[in-house]
Amino acid sequence: MLSSFDDYPIHQTAAPIAAPMSGDRNAYDRYWFNGYQDDGEFYFGIGAARYPNLGILDGAFSVVHNGEQHCFFGSRRAPKEPTDVSIGPYRIEVIEPMRQIRFVLDENETGISADLLFTARTACIEEGRQTKFVGPRLIMDVTRFAQFGRWQGEIHCDGKTINVNADRVLGTKDRSWGVRPIGAPDQGLAPQDPSSMQIFFAWAPLHWEDRCTHFGVFENARGNKWHEDGAIVPVYSDLNDIPGAEDPGTEVLAGVDHHITYVPGTRRAGHARIELHRDNGETEEIELEPLLCFRMKGIGYMHPTWGHGLWHGEYAIGSDSWKTADLNEMGFENQHIQQVVRARSGDKVGIGVLEQICFGPHTRYGFESILDPAK
Repeated sequence: MLSSFDDYPIHQTAAPIAAPMSGDRNAYDRYWFNGYQDDGEFYFGIGAARYPNLGILDGAFSVVHNGEQHCFFGSRRAPKEPTDVSIGPYRIEVIEPMRQIRFVLDENETGISADLLFTARTACIEEGRQTKFVGPRLIMDVTRFAQFGRWQGEIHCDGKTINVNADRVLGTKDRSWGVRPIGAPDQGLAPQDPSSMQIFFAWAPLHWEDRCTHFGVFENARGNKWHEDGAIVPVYSDLNDIPGAEDPGTEVLAGVDHHITYVPGTRRAGHARIELHRDNGETEEIELEPLLCFRMKGIGYMHPTWGHGLWHGEYAIGSDSWKTADLNEMGFENQHIQQVVRARSGDKVGIGVLEQICFGPHTRYGFESILDPAK
Protein backbone atom coordinates (compact mmCIF):
# COMPACT_ATOMS: atom_id res chain seq x y z
CA MET A 1 0.00 0.00 0.00
CA LEU A 2 3.02 2.29 -0.21
CA SER A 3 2.75 5.47 -2.28
CA SER A 4 5.03 8.38 -3.16
CA PHE A 5 3.80 10.31 -0.11
CA ASP A 6 5.40 7.73 2.18
CA ASP A 7 8.80 9.22 1.34
CA TYR A 8 7.86 12.41 3.23
CA PRO A 9 7.81 12.85 7.04
CA ILE A 10 4.07 13.49 7.12
CA HIS A 11 2.57 10.34 8.68
CA GLN A 12 -0.16 10.83 11.27
CA THR A 13 -0.66 7.14 12.07
CA ALA A 14 1.46 3.98 11.92
CA ALA A 15 -0.20 3.08 8.59
CA PRO A 16 0.96 4.10 5.10
CA ILE A 17 -0.49 7.40 3.85
CA ALA A 18 -2.77 5.61 1.37
CA ALA A 19 -4.55 3.79 4.21
CA PRO A 20 -7.66 5.77 5.18
CA MET A 21 -8.06 6.76 8.82
CA SER A 22 -11.58 5.31 8.86
CA GLY A 23 -13.07 2.13 7.43
CA ASP A 24 -16.35 3.95 6.82
CA ARG A 25 -17.54 3.33 3.26
CA ASN A 26 -18.26 7.08 3.00
CA ALA A 27 -14.64 8.17 3.47
CA TYR A 28 -13.56 10.56 0.71
CA ASP A 29 -10.92 13.10 -0.36
CA ARG A 30 -12.14 15.78 -2.81
CA TYR A 31 -10.94 18.54 -5.11
CA TRP A 32 -13.50 21.14 -6.11
CA PHE A 33 -13.12 24.38 -8.10
CA ASN A 34 -15.28 27.02 -9.69
CA GLY A 35 -14.49 29.81 -12.14
CA TYR A 36 -16.58 32.64 -13.60
CA GLN A 37 -16.12 35.72 -15.73
CA ASP A 38 -16.56 39.02 -13.92
CA ASP A 39 -19.73 39.89 -15.89
CA GLY A 40 -21.42 36.50 -15.34
CA GLU A 41 -21.01 35.51 -19.01
CA PHE A 42 -20.03 31.95 -18.05
CA TYR A 43 -19.30 29.71 -15.08
CA PHE A 44 -17.49 26.38 -14.89
CA GLY A 45 -17.14 23.82 -12.14
CA ILE A 46 -14.57 21.06 -11.60
CA GLY A 47 -14.78 18.21 -9.11
CA ALA A 48 -12.82 15.03 -8.44
CA ALA A 49 -12.73 12.67 -5.48
CA ARG A 50 -11.06 9.51 -4.30
CA TYR A 51 -13.16 7.08 -2.22
CA PRO A 52 -10.52 4.77 -0.70
CA ASN A 53 -12.90 2.26 0.86
CA LEU A 54 -15.05 2.03 -2.27
CA GLY A 55 -12.04 1.76 -4.58
CA ILE A 56 -13.39 4.50 -6.87
CA LEU A 57 -11.99 7.72 -8.35
CA ASP A 58 -14.44 9.98 -10.17
CA GLY A 59 -14.33 13.44 -11.69
CA ALA A 60 -16.43 15.91 -13.63
CA PHE A 61 -16.27 19.20 -15.49
CA SER A 62 -19.23 21.39 -16.43
CA VAL A 63 -19.75 24.81 -17.99
CA VAL A 64 -22.85 26.97 -18.31
CA HIS A 65 -22.85 29.52 -21.13
CA ASN A 66 -25.41 31.02 -23.54
CA GLY A 67 -28.36 29.39 -21.78
CA GLU A 68 -26.95 25.84 -21.86
CA GLN A 69 -25.01 23.68 -19.40
CA HIS A 70 -22.65 20.97 -20.71
CA CYS A 71 -21.04 18.29 -18.56
CA PHE A 72 -18.25 15.73 -18.75
CA PHE A 73 -18.15 12.80 -16.29
CA GLY A 74 -15.49 10.18 -15.68
CA SER A 75 -15.01 7.25 -13.32
CA ARG A 76 -12.44 4.49 -12.81
CA ARG A 77 -11.10 2.04 -10.29
CA ALA A 78 -9.02 4.16 -7.93
CA PRO A 79 -5.30 3.88 -8.74
CA LYS A 80 -2.95 2.72 -5.99
CA GLU A 81 -1.04 6.03 -6.17
CA PRO A 82 -3.17 8.73 -4.44
CA THR A 83 -1.40 11.54 -6.31
CA ASP A 84 -2.76 10.15 -9.59
CA VAL A 85 -5.92 12.16 -10.21
CA SER A 86 -6.54 11.09 -13.81
CA ILE A 87 -9.44 9.45 -15.58
CA GLY A 88 -8.70 8.94 -19.26
CA PRO A 89 -8.59 12.44 -20.78
CA TYR A 90 -9.27 14.09 -17.40
CA ARG A 91 -6.56 15.05 -14.92
CA ILE A 92 -5.69 17.44 -12.10
CA GLU A 93 -2.04 18.39 -11.66
CA VAL A 94 -0.65 20.11 -8.56
CA ILE A 95 1.97 22.47 -10.00
CA GLU A 96 2.83 24.03 -6.63
CA PRO A 97 0.85 23.16 -3.49
CA MET A 98 -1.38 26.00 -2.26
CA ARG A 99 -0.24 28.10 -5.23
CA GLN A 100 -1.04 26.69 -8.68
CA ILE A 101 -3.10 23.78 -10.00
CA ARG A 102 -3.68 22.81 -13.61
CA PHE A 103 -6.83 21.11 -14.88
CA VAL A 104 -6.71 19.34 -18.24
CA LEU A 105 -9.49 17.66 -20.16
CA ASP A 106 -8.02 16.42 -23.43
CA GLU A 107 -10.12 16.11 -26.57
CA ASN A 108 -12.51 13.17 -26.26
CA GLU A 109 -15.73 11.77 -27.65
CA THR A 110 -17.95 14.05 -25.52
CA GLY A 111 -16.78 17.13 -27.47
CA ILE A 112 -15.88 18.91 -24.19
CA SER A 113 -12.25 19.77 -23.47
CA ALA A 114 -10.28 22.34 -21.47
CA ASP A 115 -6.84 23.41 -20.32
CA LEU A 116 -7.03 25.70 -17.29
CA LEU A 117 -4.49 27.04 -14.78
CA PHE A 118 -5.60 28.16 -11.31
CA THR A 119 -3.27 30.69 -9.68
CA ALA A 120 -3.85 31.66 -6.07
CA ARG A 121 -4.78 35.20 -5.12
CA THR A 122 -4.89 34.48 -1.38
CA ALA A 123 -3.59 32.00 1.15
CA CYS A 124 -5.95 29.23 2.28
CA ILE A 125 -8.76 29.46 4.81
CA GLU A 126 -9.35 26.42 7.01
CA GLU A 127 -13.06 26.21 7.68
CA GLY A 128 -14.34 24.89 10.98
CA ARG A 129 -14.65 21.10 11.19
CA GLN A 130 -18.10 19.99 10.03
CA THR A 131 -19.52 17.23 12.22
CA LYS A 132 -23.10 16.00 12.22
CA PHE A 133 -24.97 13.07 13.75
CA VAL A 134 -28.36 11.65 12.80
CA GLY A 135 -29.45 9.95 15.99
CA PRO A 136 -26.43 7.99 17.23
CA ARG A 137 -24.84 7.70 13.79
CA LEU A 138 -22.03 9.98 12.66
CA ILE A 139 -22.86 10.86 9.05
CA MET A 140 -20.53 13.83 8.49
CA ASP A 141 -17.07 14.58 9.81
CA VAL A 142 -15.20 16.81 7.39
CA THR A 143 -12.22 19.16 7.24
CA ARG A 144 -12.36 21.71 4.43
CA PHE A 145 -10.32 24.66 3.24
CA ALA A 146 -10.95 27.28 0.57
CA GLN A 147 -8.65 29.48 -1.49
CA PHE A 148 -9.33 32.36 -3.89
CA GLY A 149 -7.63 32.68 -7.26
CA ARG A 150 -7.68 33.45 -10.97
CA TRP A 151 -8.00 31.23 -14.05
CA GLN A 152 -6.21 31.27 -17.40
CA GLY A 153 -6.78 29.00 -20.39
CA GLU A 154 -9.44 27.75 -22.80
CA ILE A 155 -12.62 25.69 -22.79
CA HIS A 156 -13.90 23.95 -25.92
CA CYS A 157 -17.54 22.97 -25.91
CA ASP A 158 -20.43 22.66 -28.34
CA GLY A 159 -18.11 23.53 -31.21
CA LYS A 160 -17.11 26.83 -29.64
CA THR A 161 -14.08 28.13 -27.74
CA ILE A 162 -14.43 30.04 -24.47
CA ASN A 163 -11.35 32.11 -23.71
CA VAL A 164 -10.53 32.23 -20.01
CA ASN A 165 -8.52 35.36 -19.20
CA ALA A 166 -6.94 35.76 -15.76
CA ASP A 167 -7.70 39.49 -15.82
CA ARG A 168 -11.42 38.70 -15.79
CA VAL A 169 -11.98 35.11 -14.62
CA LEU A 170 -11.93 34.52 -10.87
CA GLY A 171 -12.84 31.55 -8.75
CA THR A 172 -12.40 29.41 -5.68
CA LYS A 173 -10.56 26.19 -4.87
CA ASP A 174 -12.09 23.95 -2.23
CA ARG A 175 -10.40 20.88 -0.73
CA SER A 176 -12.22 18.62 1.69
CA TRP A 177 -11.77 15.18 3.20
CA GLY A 178 -13.29 12.98 5.87
CA VAL A 179 -16.66 11.21 5.90
CA ARG A 180 -19.96 12.28 4.38
CA PRO A 181 -22.77 10.39 2.59
CA ILE A 182 -21.76 9.33 -0.94
CA GLY A 183 -22.62 6.69 -3.49
CA ALA A 184 -25.54 4.30 -3.30
CA PRO A 185 -27.73 4.34 -0.15
CA ASP A 186 -26.62 2.05 2.65
CA GLN A 187 -28.50 -1.24 2.72
CA GLY A 188 -30.18 -2.90 5.69
CA LEU A 189 -30.89 0.24 7.71
CA ALA A 190 -34.24 0.90 9.35
CA PRO A 191 -36.31 3.53 7.48
CA GLN A 192 -35.17 7.01 8.44
CA ASP A 193 -37.32 9.79 9.78
CA PRO A 194 -37.92 12.16 6.80
CA SER A 195 -36.73 15.03 8.98
CA SER A 196 -33.24 13.55 8.85
CA MET A 197 -33.05 14.73 5.21
CA GLN A 198 -33.29 18.38 6.31
CA ILE A 199 -30.34 20.48 5.20
CA PHE A 200 -29.83 24.21 4.81
CA PHE A 201 -26.47 25.30 3.45
CA ALA A 202 -25.44 28.72 2.12
CA TRP A 203 -21.89 29.59 1.08
CA ALA A 204 -20.61 32.82 -0.47
CA PRO A 205 -16.91 33.28 -1.32
CA LEU A 206 -16.54 36.78 -2.82
CA HIS A 207 -13.72 38.56 -4.67
CA TRP A 208 -13.11 42.29 -4.18
CA GLU A 209 -10.36 44.52 -5.52
CA ASP A 210 -8.59 44.82 -2.17
CA ARG A 211 -9.62 41.64 -0.29
CA CYS A 212 -11.75 38.50 -0.40
CA THR A 213 -14.60 37.69 1.97
CA HIS A 214 -15.74 34.25 3.04
CA PHE A 215 -19.18 33.24 4.35
CA GLY A 216 -20.82 29.89 5.07
CA VAL A 217 -23.54 28.38 7.26
CA PHE A 218 -25.31 25.11 7.97
CA GLU A 219 -28.61 25.44 9.82
CA ASN A 220 -31.27 23.14 11.24
CA ALA A 221 -35.01 23.38 10.56
CA ARG A 222 -35.43 26.06 13.23
CA GLY A 223 -32.79 28.22 11.58
CA ASN A 224 -30.20 27.60 14.30
CA LYS A 225 -26.65 27.45 12.99
CA TRP A 226 -24.80 24.22 13.71
CA HIS A 227 -21.82 25.43 11.67
CA GLU A 228 -20.66 28.84 10.42
CA ASP A 229 -17.58 30.35 8.79
CA GLY A 230 -16.65 33.96 8.13
CA ALA A 231 -13.37 35.61 7.22
CA ILE A 232 -11.80 38.63 5.51
CA VAL A 233 -8.70 37.58 3.57
CA PRO A 234 -5.80 39.67 2.19
CA VAL A 235 -5.16 39.42 -1.57
CA TYR A 236 -1.83 39.40 -3.43
CA SER A 237 -0.98 40.17 -7.05
CA ASP A 238 2.25 38.16 -6.88
CA LEU A 239 2.35 34.50 -5.83
CA ASN A 240 5.66 35.05 -4.07
CA ASP A 241 4.02 37.54 -1.70
CA ILE A 242 1.51 35.03 -0.29
CA PRO A 243 2.93 34.38 3.18
CA GLY A 244 2.23 30.64 3.41
CA ALA A 245 -0.50 28.02 3.41
CA GLU A 246 -2.37 30.27 5.84
CA ASP A 247 -2.14 34.05 6.20
CA PRO A 248 -1.62 35.65 9.62
CA GLY A 249 -3.39 38.69 8.19
CA THR A 250 -6.69 36.81 7.77
CA GLU A 251 -9.43 38.21 9.99
CA VAL A 252 -11.68 35.47 11.36
CA LEU A 253 -15.13 36.95 11.95
CA ALA A 254 -17.21 36.78 15.11
CA GLY A 255 -20.23 35.57 13.14
CA VAL A 256 -22.28 35.79 9.95
CA ASP A 257 -25.95 36.00 8.99
CA HIS A 258 -28.14 36.00 5.88
CA HIS A 259 -31.42 37.37 4.53
CA ILE A 260 -32.58 35.59 1.37
CA THR A 261 -35.46 36.60 -0.88
CA TYR A 262 -36.51 33.54 -2.87
CA VAL A 263 -37.91 33.50 -6.40
CA PRO A 264 -41.59 32.49 -5.95
CA GLY A 265 -42.21 28.88 -6.92
CA THR A 266 -38.58 27.88 -6.27
CA ARG A 267 -35.97 27.49 -3.56
CA ARG A 268 -33.53 29.69 -5.49
CA ALA A 269 -32.42 33.11 -4.27
CA GLY A 270 -33.61 36.07 -6.31
CA HIS A 271 -31.67 38.38 -4.00
CA ALA A 272 -29.68 38.01 -0.80
CA ARG A 273 -28.06 40.10 1.87
CA ILE A 274 -25.33 38.65 4.03
CA GLU A 275 -23.87 40.13 7.19
CA LEU A 276 -20.27 39.88 8.38
CA HIS A 277 -19.91 40.51 12.12
CA ARG A 278 -16.47 41.61 13.32
CA ASP A 279 -14.98 41.22 16.78
CA ASN A 280 -15.15 44.98 17.38
CA GLY A 281 -18.94 44.94 17.04
CA GLU A 282 -19.05 46.35 13.51
CA THR A 283 -21.28 44.69 10.91
CA GLU A 284 -20.72 44.83 7.16
CA GLU A 285 -23.77 44.24 4.98
CA ILE A 286 -23.26 42.85 1.47
CA GLU A 287 -26.01 42.76 -1.16
CA LEU A 288 -25.90 39.86 -3.64
CA GLU A 289 -27.53 40.08 -7.07
CA PRO A 290 -27.65 36.77 -9.02
CA LEU A 291 -26.36 36.88 -12.61
CA LEU A 292 -26.12 33.23 -13.71
CA CYS A 293 -27.21 29.87 -12.26
CA PHE A 294 -25.14 26.67 -12.33
CA ARG A 295 -26.68 23.33 -11.36
CA MET A 296 -24.28 21.35 -9.22
CA LYS A 297 -25.57 18.08 -10.67
CA GLY A 298 -23.29 19.05 -13.58
CA ILE A 299 -20.32 17.93 -11.48
CA GLY A 300 -22.06 14.95 -9.89
CA TYR A 301 -23.96 16.34 -6.89
CA MET A 302 -27.22 14.35 -6.92
CA HIS A 303 -26.90 13.57 -10.62
CA PRO A 304 -29.19 10.56 -11.24
CA THR A 305 -26.54 8.66 -13.24
CA TRP A 306 -23.17 10.22 -12.40
CA GLY A 307 -23.62 10.82 -8.68
CA HIS A 308 -20.49 10.76 -6.53
CA GLY A 309 -18.94 7.47 -5.56
CA LEU A 310 -20.96 5.21 -7.88
CA TRP A 311 -19.30 2.23 -9.56
CA HIS A 312 -19.34 2.45 -13.38
CA GLY A 313 -16.82 -0.31 -14.00
CA GLU A 314 -13.07 -0.23 -14.46
CA TYR A 315 -13.29 2.91 -16.59
CA ALA A 316 -16.14 4.97 -18.02
CA ILE A 317 -16.78 8.49 -19.29
CA GLY A 318 -20.03 10.17 -20.24
CA SER A 319 -21.72 13.49 -20.77
CA ASP A 320 -24.96 15.37 -20.24
CA SER A 321 -26.36 18.73 -21.30
CA TRP A 322 -29.54 20.78 -21.02
CA LYS A 323 -31.02 24.16 -21.73
CA THR A 324 -31.24 26.05 -18.46
CA ALA A 325 -34.70 27.46 -19.28
CA ASP A 326 -36.12 23.93 -19.69
CA LEU A 327 -35.18 22.65 -16.21
CA ASN A 328 -37.80 21.82 -13.61
CA GLU A 329 -36.97 24.39 -10.92
CA MET A 330 -38.40 22.14 -8.20
CA GLY A 331 -36.79 18.91 -9.38
CA PHE A 332 -34.95 17.23 -6.51
CA GLU A 333 -31.70 17.02 -8.48
CA ASN A 334 -31.90 20.74 -9.38
CA GLN A 335 -31.88 22.15 -5.85
CA HIS A 336 -28.14 22.21 -5.24
CA ILE A 337 -26.97 25.31 -7.11
CA GLN A 338 -24.35 28.01 -7.33
CA GLN A 339 -25.23 31.41 -8.71
CA VAL A 340 -22.68 33.92 -9.91
CA VAL A 341 -23.50 37.08 -7.97
CA ARG A 342 -22.65 40.77 -8.19
CA ALA A 343 -21.70 41.87 -4.67
CA ARG A 344 -22.09 45.40 -3.30
CA SER A 345 -20.92 46.79 0.02
CA GLY A 346 -21.23 50.55 0.27
CA ASP A 347 -19.46 51.93 -2.81
CA LYS A 348 -17.43 48.72 -3.32
CA VAL A 349 -18.39 46.22 -6.02
CA GLY A 350 -17.26 42.59 -6.06
CA ILE A 351 -18.03 39.29 -7.78
CA GLY A 352 -18.46 35.76 -6.43
CA VAL A 353 -20.95 32.99 -5.96
CA LEU A 354 -23.83 32.12 -3.67
CA GLU A 355 -24.20 28.38 -3.19
CA GLN A 356 -27.50 27.04 -1.87
CA ILE A 357 -28.99 23.73 -0.92
CA CYS A 358 -32.22 23.69 1.06
CA PHE A 359 -34.20 20.53 1.71
CA GLY A 360 -36.87 20.15 4.35
CA PRO A 361 -38.41 22.67 6.72
CA HIS A 362 -36.80 25.99 7.54
CA THR A 363 -38.92 28.16 9.82
CA ARG A 364 -37.23 31.44 9.01
CA TYR A 365 -38.06 31.26 5.31
CA GLY A 366 -41.47 29.60 5.65
CA PHE A 367 -40.59 26.17 4.25
CA GLU A 368 -42.69 23.44 5.86
CA SER A 369 -42.04 20.16 4.03
CA ILE A 370 -39.23 18.37 2.22
CA LEU A 371 -39.53 20.49 -0.93
CA ASP A 372 -42.35 23.04 -0.89
CA PRO A 373 -41.57 26.12 -3.01
CA ALA A 374 -41.32 29.71 -1.83
CA LYS A 375 -44.60 31.60 -1.98
